[in-house]
Amino acid sequence: MNEDQVERVRRICLALPETSERLSHGEPTFFVHKKVFVMFANNHHNDGHIAVWLPVPPGFQADLLEESPQVFFMPPYVGHRGWIGIDLDQVSDADLKMHIHIAWELIAPKRVRAQLRAAAAQEESAA
Repeated sequence: MNEDQVERVRRICLALPETSERLSHGEPTFFVHKKVFVMFANNHHNDGHIAVWLPVPPGFQADLLEESPQVFFMPPYVGHRGWIGIDLDQVSDADLKMHIHIAWELIAPKRVRAQLRAAAAQEESAA
């Protein structure tokens, strides 16, 4: 397991409200409540990717695959549901954080999303 990449993903995911980590299918998987929003994939079935799999907004999957095939790929099992694979060696921390935050927003319950927005607004007004 690529511990540096797992820690990178873990640090971003666990900073989000009401997020937890559990093993699922032998890999670290991140949940908001009981729903998965990020799956770590460590060379899944020898596919050559140290990656995360996560949902993207409707209509984004095809564009990402076409525009940056060195970064994004169609993951097995969840790709048909609009999820994307991101090769962690090919993505900056800022872009990874953005994609993880979007995935969290897509999956998190409304009440939890509202808490995150309120906290962000409070930080802005304090600055």
